[in-house]
Parts: sequence; structure tokens; C-alpha cells
Amino acid sequence: MNPTLARRLRQLLLATGITALLSACSATRLLNIFVSESGFKVTNDIAYGKSARERLDVYRPVEATSTTAFKPVVVFFYGGAWDSGDKGGYLFVAEALTSRGYVVVVPNYRLYPEITFPAYMDDAALAMKWTFDNIAQHGGDPNNVFTMGHSAGAQLAALVAFDATYLNKVGVDKSRICGVISLAGPMDFLPLTEAKMEFIFPLPVRAASQPINYITGNEPPTLLLHGTTDTRVGIHNSRNLATRIAERGGTAEVTFYPEMGHIGILLALAAPLRGGKPVLDRVAKFIDAQVAAKRR
Repeated sequence: MNPTLARRLRQLLLATGITALLSACSATRLLNIFVSESGFKVTNDIAYGKSARERLDVYRPVEATSTTAFKPVVVFFYGGAWDSGDKGGYLFVAEALTSRGYVVVVPNYRLYPEITFPAYMDDAALAMKWTFDNIAQHGGDPNNVFTMGHSAGAQLAALVAFDATYLNKVGVDKSRICGVISLAGPMDFLPLTEAKMEFIFPLPVRAASQPINYITGNEPPTLLLHGTTDTRVGIHNSRNLATRIAERGGTAEVTFYPEMGHIGILLALAAPLRGGKPVLDRVAKFIDAQVAAKRR
């Protein structure tokens, strides 16, 4: 994007408070308008399961199509309170991550009321299995795969890596996941505070929905990013999980961003807004460090 245009858009968004006032869906659609697609190639609507919702998009940096070197892979699960969202709304996230040299997988998954927990996790596990089995054909390195998510998607990204139940069902060892990246993730969100959530997370399986309950110290390295003014998913979720991981001898990095809310931490990945908080830089630093550590 033209730097002047990017600066003006950033000023407009900040001046009007649009990152706080717009819904995540409308804000992402706005930012997608400004995405340049010159730096990546995309393959849309690949089936990873039988349901119409079990489809994913793969984005690969242009250089991944012209070189033999496999790139690290990020599987990004979007948020939407487990009842809304579509992979097409996250073009700006794919652009951000491919700009740093990563192959990106963005799955759709089934939503409430079609399903309730833990069926979400079956979709997450199937998407991960597809990635491990097929991503090399798209220039991605199946030995350097990370999960990442925002809000409800961060819960999927963490739980599929922490609780071996779901990957075991599809014949994948959770140790193959190299790292977890959470943006404003609900990691320790009981008791529930909304009536709808009591249907999404039925009482008999409610405790199983909490990523914090599966920490043994053997989880992949985890990066937790959270805005201090998040009123949707409180920062205690990231703080408590980081503490639990440290207590069990695992590896967790946590960064809190002052004056950043629930949607803002996601929108900070978009090119026009990267000049505010360095969320993308933090994500890339984490991924690159894990990849480098494996090479030693």
C-alpha cells in the first residue's frame, strides 16, 4: 500500500475509534480492501473433511513457489465466539504472515448451533492433519508448523496443541506442533458469563474446554499476546496460562499491549495499522526463534 494512504487510513481508524466500535467482521472486511495480493499466491476452498464448512485456504509467499526451500507454516484459526466467522475475512492476516515468509493455512470450521464443543476440536484436528499431510505441496515445511488464533480461534489453536485427545483421533502426535500463538485467547474462562455459552459448552464437557487444564510442561512453546483494555476476553486468561505453564516447567512468553482492545490486537496485523503496536513483529520473532532453535 502507498505509505501516505496507509498513514491516512491509520489516522482515520484511530481518530474515529473504529477499531473499538466496529464489529470484528466489518473491520476485517474494511482492511481486506487495502490488501495487496502481489506478494502471495492462494489456493481456495480445499476440503479437509466432509462438511461444507470443512474447507481451508492456503496462502504461500511468492518466493515459496519459485524456490525449493520449504517455509514455516502458520495455521490460523479466526475468532467469532464459536458461532460466526469465515476464512474469507482474514486476507489481511494471510498477507501479514506471508510477508514474513510463512505459508499460511486458514480453515473454516463448523459453528454453533450446528455443533457444540468439543466438535470444534475435531475440525481443528482434521485441519492440522491435512496440513501435516499436504502442506509440502504448497511450499510449506511440515516439520515447522505453528498454530495461531484470535479470540475463540486462539482457544482452538491452543487446545488442539495442549490436549492430545483430538490429534490422536486422526493419527497425529501433538509434538509435531512447533509453537502456539494466541491473540486475546480465552484460556481460562470459567465460570461462563453468557447464557449462550452454556449451550456451546455443555456442562459435562465444560472443564475440557479450558486450555489451562491441560498444562503438563510438555506443551510446545507458547506466545500469549493480549491488550490491557480487552473487555471481551480479560487479560487474566493469558496471565493465568503463562503462570501455569511456568509452574509446570514449560515455555511461555507473554506480552501485554497498553490501551489495546480485543479487536485491535488482531487488526494490528494489517498493513495500515502496523505502525501502532508491533504485534506482527512479535509474532515473527517468536516463530523465527523456534525455527532457529530446531536447527541447532
